[in-house]
Amino acid sequence: MVVQRRKAEHYHEFSVMPTVKYHETIQYTFWNFIPKNLFEQFRRIANFYFLIIFLVQLIIDTPTSPITSGLPLFFVITVTAIKQGYEDWLRHKADNAMNQYSVHVIQHGKLVRKQSRKLRVGDIVLVKEDEVFPCDMILLSTSREDGTCFVTTASLDGESSHKTYFSVQDTKAFHNEQEMDTLHATIECEQPQPDLYKFVGRINIYSKTEDPNARPLGSENLLLRGATLKNTERIFGVAIYTGMETKMALNYQSKSQKRSAVEKSMNAFLIVYLCILISKALINTVLKYVWQSEASRDEPWYNPKTDSERQRNLFIRGLTDFLAFMVLFNYIIPVSMYVTVEMQKFFGSYFLTWDEEMFDETTGEGPLVNTSDLNEELGQVEYIFTDKTGTLTENNMEFIECCIEGHVYIPHVICNGQILPDCMGIDMIDSSPGSGGKEREELFFRALCLCHTVQVKDEDHADGERKSSQSGKSSVYISSSPDEVALVEGIQRLGYTFLRLKDNYMEICNRENDIERFELLQVLTFDSVRRRMSVIVKSVSGDVYLFCKGADSSIFPRVREGKVDQVRARVERNAVEGLRTLCVAYKRFSQEDYEAVEKLLRSAQLALQDREKKLAEAYEQVEQNLILLGATAVEDRLQEKAADTIEALQKAGIKVWVLTGDKMETAAATCYACKLFRRNTQLLELTTKKIEEQSLHDVLFELSKTVLRFSESLTRDNFSGFSTDFQDYGLIIDGATLSLIMKPREDGSSTNYREVFLEICRNCSAVLCCRMAPLQKAQIVKLIKASRERPITLAIGDGANDVSMILEAHVGIGVIGKEGRQAARNSDYAIPNSSI
Repeated sequence: MVVQRRKAEHYHEFSVMPTVKYHETIQYTFWNFIPKNLFEQFRRIANFYFLIIFLVQLIIDTPTSPITSGLPLFFVITVTAIKQGYEDWLRHKADNAMNQYSVHVIQHGKLVRKQSRKLRVGDIVLVKEDEVFPCDMILLSTSREDGTCFVTTASLDGESSHKTYFSVQDTKAFHNEQEMDTLHATIECEQPQPDLYKFVGRINIYSKTEDPNARPLGSENLLLRGATLKNTERIFGVAIYTGMETKMALNYQSKSQKRSAVEKSMNAFLIVYLCILISKALINTVLKYVWQSEASRDEPWYNPKTDSERQRNLFIRGLTDFLAFMVLFNYIIPVSMYVTVEMQKFFGSYFLTWDEEMFDETTGEGPLVNTSDLNEELGQVEYIFTDKTGTLTENNMEFIECCIEGHVYIPHVICNGQILPDCMGIDMIDSSPGSGGKEREELFFRALCLCHTVQVKDEDHADGERKSSQSGKSSVYISSSPDEVALVEGIQRLGYTFLRLKDNYMEICNRENDIERFELLQVLTFDSVRRRMSVIVKSVSGDVYLFCKGADSSIFPRVREGKVDQVRARVERNAVEGLRTLCVAYKRFSQEDYEAVEKLLRSAQLALQDREKKLAEAYEQVEQNLILLGATAVEDRLQEKAADTIEALQKAGIKVWVLTGDKMETAAATCYACKLFRRNTQLLELTTKKIEEQSLHDVLFELSKTVLRFSESLTRDNFSGFSTDFQDYGLIIDGATLSLIMKPREDGSSTNYREVFLEICRNCSAVLCCRMAPLQKAQIVKLIKASRERPITLAIGDGANDVSMILEAHVGIGVIGKEGRQAARNSDYAIPNSSI
């Protein structure tokens, strides 16, 4: 297969044998280690100074032995080189493991095995369940009948939920190697770029009798390197980006030598003392020649000069004397102090590894110190940048309750997602609904069983997923959203079980164990602007329903009937407790009404221009005049003591920022739960939705005026911790808006935007950055590091998507979590659990 990459109006065509690109994260090679490492070490002023003193002692006749300077210097250089060489050797091993593992590639109609580093653009690759994708590739076909596959991208964006990807419509019928070998197609796509959520391309499929058939390609067709195939037996894909051109590699930041603030200040003092030393040597040299200006003093009887000394050039004699005085007075900068500091750092790091309170008994692991040069930096941190999933939360959603027309239902036995088979009842708070409310209650349960994108896998076991039991059969629910899985499992405890979706029919089991079938007519997908999703289904009796669920702010304005006040009160109560809430509503269509709706939706779906805008307008028209049914509450369980830790850090004057690839609504709910945002926090949004309503310039300066109005109050209260008497601000920004702020502009105003953005952040008690690509996380950290205050920063995360910000921060902490050890391996310090 031929792949073309597009840049502007030019096409770059690659044959099926382009240059192989390796994945490399190493800093040294076998050949350049000694010169490159020595260059890095002698960039330190102290090392360079002692090297000069050592060379002077070797060249001229000095009153001290060269060993006094050379031996300590050799010790420091050797120990540092061994430590850095060992760390790079570990990275070299990791690169080899990634580049040399075997993958299956189709060649001449047969499957052959080759090392992943030998993959070329245009190769058709076979990937099996639970395997990691070796490159960025377009999904051609899967083992599933509908041509979809499920993928986890935890190592890329931190989301451990299952995401659905779609194969190309014209190739999803190719299910074996022989059929794939007959495929003739070209792919036109954009040049490699680091944005994980954006991809634009086109595939042209050729046949013998017809003209080539062109199909658009988007991010839903692109499988990213580092992601894992789940709950799909196997897939075929064509490689389009390999090696260091993959999106994961483009988001990787190379590791550089970190230097602590103490070391930098020591370098500054060293320069001062070096100036004093040079001054002393210069003054003593001048005084010597002033003293020796008289012949009797120049050559005393007890120390006569040799003939060579009498004939030596005056300038050479003066330079030699100057260097001799430099060596004589070099004790003003003691090399022993640097040896002592290095040894103190080295042995001080062992106190961390020996700390029993930081030992995790469940994993049997303790903390690791990868860089001992930054120990003192831990006590000077001013900004902490943390990942959300796996660091602040356990990513374990738990259904708490639902409220139907003011009546609260609580399933009483759901613990960590495990549903106990011997507890089939429910607990009800308030009085039971009357006969009139019985229909609404059943509609509510049906709505939650039908309004979702959950898939069912009938197996006895699935990694990381929760199970539900019905009639002794174990079902695994999988979805791109863990909230939906929690809701479906929670409703099962209340008597309604989602069974499956097959041939466009959804089956549910009601309380009487009767199977109900609904034809799935339309899915109005969720997006962050609408903040809701809907399905249109048809019952066996012919009734057509629209079931809608979403945030309260997007549901209540569209409701014409229902007990809004009672439900709103319950939603507000749950939101204060940090629970994630959703409201549920419905409407019934007549046959004529649905035909009009179908025509409207189909027209928008087939539009070639402004399709998203037309779909949004169509959804807005359809989702009107709803009848409110109730609301749900789900808890994203926090790590142990996460809220107390955040509160303590804020009271200590440390600013905490959450950088996550998750959705804004999900991340904001977590920030409330962990007390990053408080009850009186006024949220300021700097998001794509805001930018669409106003220009970036207007939004930035409007927010700046808002926060600066209360900056004096914030400054005054910072001395005594946070008070509830003043206005508390929290900022939410997404990745797309950050790109606009950081993007260089033709009029050179990007710097001004950055300064305004920083000024807003300084006056907010907390900042949430959502939908962040890994490289954007590093950009945020770099932006704060380069601000005028030059604060000390710390970044903590547990996945490969956090590596860039861990490397960029002054201090990087990796959590040895469920998402692998890449964060821990690239960090300065590694801990077994974020609750530590």
